[in-house]
Amino acid sequence: MFKIAIIGPESTGKSALAKSLSEYFSSPWVPEYAREYVENLSVPYSYNDVCIITQKQIEQENYYSSDNVFNEKFVFFDTNLIITKVWFQYCFQKIPTILTEQLNKNIFDFYLLCSTDLSWEADLVREHGTDREFFFYWYKNEIEETQKPYAIVTGEGNVRIQNAIASLNSYFSK
Repeated sequence: MFKIAIIGPESTGKSALAKSLSEYFSSPWVPEYAREYVENLSVPYSYNDVCIITQKQIEQENYYSSDNVFNEKFVFFDTNLIITKVWFQYCFQKIPTILTEQLNKNIFDFYLLCSTDLSWEADLVREHGTDREFFFYWYKNEIEETQKPYAIVTGEGNVRIQNAIASLNSYFSK
């Protein structure tokens, strides 16, 4: 089973893309836990909250990296610890060791990096509508440091989905 991480700045269609790819390839997807967690807070998130999110993400990654038997070709992760790492650095200027250790395992086979070509859609969780390019290039740099393959996904609606499918099919048909 190939593990695909879908990352990108806020409001770049990661969740919709993960769900669509899951349906297209009849494969599981792992929803973004951070969104669910933060939406249920009654106060602004803290360093400890992001540590809790990190632990859940690690559990999810480990589940799909274990000896469980899966018949699907792919599993799609709606976000990954690269985004969490960047958030720790940006908000708190420190990264927990457990996150760094998990990232060093380098378990993902391919990254889909969502471009900022979609219009910003504000919601209660999103914070950085004017900084999306800044975060896009930060994420791109972090992916490149993994030395894993990636594709930048562009386009709106079905075009974005088809571009992602084409990138996956091109890479995994080699």
